[in-house]
Amino acid sequence: MGNIFGKKKRSRVTEQDRAVLQLKQQRDKLKQYQKKIALQMEKERQLAKQLLKDGKKEKALLLLKKKRFQEQLLDKTENQISNLEHMVQDIEFAQIEMKVIEGLKVGNDCLKKMHEVLSIEEVERIMDETHDAIEYQKQIDDILAGSLTQEDEDAVLAELEAITKGDDVELPEVPNEQLPEVPEEKSEREKETVKKKPERELLAV
Repeated sequence: MGNIFGKKKRSRVTEQDRAVLQLKQQRDKLKQYQKKIALQMEKERQLAKQLLKDGKKEKALLLLKKKRFQEQLLDKTENQISNLEHMVQDIEFAQIEMKVIEGLKVGNDCLKKMHEVLSIEEVERIMDETHDAIEYQKQIDDILAGSLTQEDEDAVLAELEAITKGDDVELPEVPNEQLPEVPEEKSEREKETVKKKPERELLAV
């Protein structure tokens, strides 16, 4: 039966992360030790003052010698803390460098795959075909340009500009004057009547 909770995710904590954590823990312990020694030194200093007031000079001197020794310990502790912090910074910076190198490696692998798909010969072929297509279109443009006069060119450009602006091509104006009426054609009967009228007039004479 499979794990009903699914597979456990792998921890992303690396050895470098553990090392940095341990170094920081040691640094914090040293800082706590510094605080403890500093408080103790202040108490012994106040106690030495009191012993001097009480006339116990030898005990006061002994406390001051102890305080001096503790000051040397604080200096050594400070140096150790500084070394630990430098070590932490070096490890963290090394981790950043490793990530940068991994990113460069992934990028190089991606470029290699792209170069395998698109070879130099393929690029040259595409460029040649593109150049041929441009030259062919240029020849067509030259032929069309040579078959039109300058007046035609201007008319084409004007029409193109009108279409681009969304305007209709300008048409000649229609005259407002009323055209003369065309006389209607006479019917055949009227033509016969007009033709026979002179004949009757001649007979009457």
